[in-house]
Amino acid sequence: MPEVKNRQAVTGAQAIANAMRQINPDVVAAYPITPQTPVVEYFAQYVADGVVETEMIPVESEHSAMSAVVGAAAAGARAMTATAANGLALMHEIVYIAASSRLPIVMPVANRALSGPINIHCDHSDAMAERDSGWIQLWAENAQEAYDLTLIALRLGEHEDVRLPVMINFDGFIISHGVEVVDFLDDDVVKKFVGEPKVKYPLLDVDNPVTYGPLDLYDYYFEHKRQQIEAMKHVERVYKEIVDEFEKISGRRYDIFDKYMIDDAEYIMIALGSTAGTIKYTVDLLREQGHKVGLVKPWVFRPFLKKELQEVLNGRKAVVVLDRSASFGAEAPLYEAVKSALFNVENKPLIGSYVYGLGGRDIKVEHIKQAFEDAFAGNLDPDEERYLGLRG
Repeated sequence: MPEVKNRQAVTGAQAIANAMRQINPDVVAAYPITPQTPVVEYFAQYVADGVVETEMIPVESEHSAMSAVVGAAAAGARAMTATAANGLALMHEIVYIAASSRLPIVMPVANRALSGPINIHCDHSDAMAERDSGWIQLWAENAQEAYDLTLIALRLGEHEDVRLPVMINFDGFIISHGVEVVDFLDDDVVKKFVGEPKVKYPLLDVDNPVTYGPLDLYDYYFEHKRQQIEAMKHVERVYKEIVDEFEKISGRRYDIFDKYMIDDAEYIMIALGSTAGTIKYTVDLLREQGHKVGLVKPWVFRPFLKKELQEVLNGRKAVVVLDRSASFGAEAPLYEAVKSALFNVENKPLIGSYVYGLGGRDIKVEHIKQAFEDAFAGNLDPDEERYLGLRG
């Protein structure tokens, strides 16, 4: 375990801003939106103090922010931005362009409910609206993970075999504004880890001119989409190589899934983000009562690596999936992915879907116990969506 030299109590926003400082990107373009704003405020202070060499671009909208970093990345710059909720929704058009252009932009997203009605608190509807955009999605449970995954995201997106943008999701207010202890790596360690950007096909290389964003009709569009699909297939291998390296410098490991108390678990709960911390606490309580329960928390949600999940879930008695977002007229997004993965499992567990926490509604220990108790009783219906913490 490497020695901890820099331990601080900071907000998640500060932790991510510090990761950005250590990366020292060439360009950051951003527009304020709650609860993401502190990330770029803290980073803007680094720019003002001359701590980084970044060109900071204050723009008139999130659509412009994503457009600016697309232009910067296409020119050969290491580019980052950050957003949340309606800001991410306003970027929607350009989010797809960033992925289709194979630009390794890194974007922390402080997850927040989409309007309307207007709500500034946490749920996952913003990121879920972009899950098929071609971006890699990483999900943090706490400020430490948000810091670490920002560094990992840069290496992952820029890898020769990937070249895709990466979104680091961290729950709005819960992580962005909550103060936690974070162990920071030394600046020189981070600098060596992230390395120098490997620029491919930059627009500013006038001796080797290229075109970005051309009209791409049925002649080649299909083939270009296939290239994105193949790039996503490389993520699993590349991600595992990077986290192996990251573990050596930090002592912290990030597999595809965080598997908590699952070795002998008969009942597994699956959830994204900060709620995993409450679930782990509840798992400990239920373990004391003799229940064989565990948690699987995806650190990587896109690509959704179902083969590894199938190995974990095969033969369990029941799987309970918690979603902090709803799909109107369809199954909740994480549940839909898990249920699909179970199709080819030899010994299928019972499975149940629970939606919780929309618009920042609290998720409590008793809610998680309730879902587990339904599983203990065999009272799960794969075709019924249930709700935790919803008033009758």
